[in-house]
Amino acid sequence: MVKNKNCCLYLIPLYLLLLSYGCSEKTSDNMSSQDQNSLQVQELVKTTKSWDGILLPEYPEGQSEITILKISIPAGNRLETHSHPVINAGVLTKGELTVYTENGDTLILNAGDPIVEVVNTLHYGVNEGDETAEIIVFYSGIEDKPITVIYPEK
Repeated sequence: MVKNKNCCLYLIPLYLLLLSYGCSEKTSDNMSSQDQNSLQVQELVKTTKSWDGILLPEYPEGQSEITILKISIPAGNRLETHSHPVINAGVLTKGELTVYTENGDTLILNAGDPIVEVVNTLHYGVNEGDETAEIIVFYSGIEDKPITVIYPEK
C-alpha cells in the first residue's frame, strides 16, 4: 500500500474555498448563463511555512486523520494558551481575532483572512472585536493523537 503523506495539503485549500467562498460567481454580463455559473478557484494560501515564517514540519507516520472544527469565540474572550502538534489551517469567516505567540509574534485576522497555524509553538487568540469571531480550521493529524494541547496558565 502506498501512502501519500502530502495528500492532505491538496485537500485543505479545496475545503477552505468551498466552505468560505462558494463554488460560483458571475463574471461578466456578456457570458452565457452556463459560463456565469462556472467553478471559480481563488488560491488563498500555498506555503511551506506557518504565519510566523517557520518551516512546517514533515508529516508524522501513522494513519492520517482529518478534523474540521468551527470555533466560535465571543467578543472579549481569550483562548487558553495552547499548541498544535499537527499542521492546521483555517479561514476566519466572521469577526476579528488576534493571535499571540510565546515568541512575541502577533497576527491580526479579519473576516475572510486565511491562517496557516504555528506548530509546536505556544500561542493563544483574543477576540478584541465587538462580535463573535468564527473560524473554520482543518487539522491534518494522526489517528489517536491530539490536535491541540492546552497549557495551564502560570
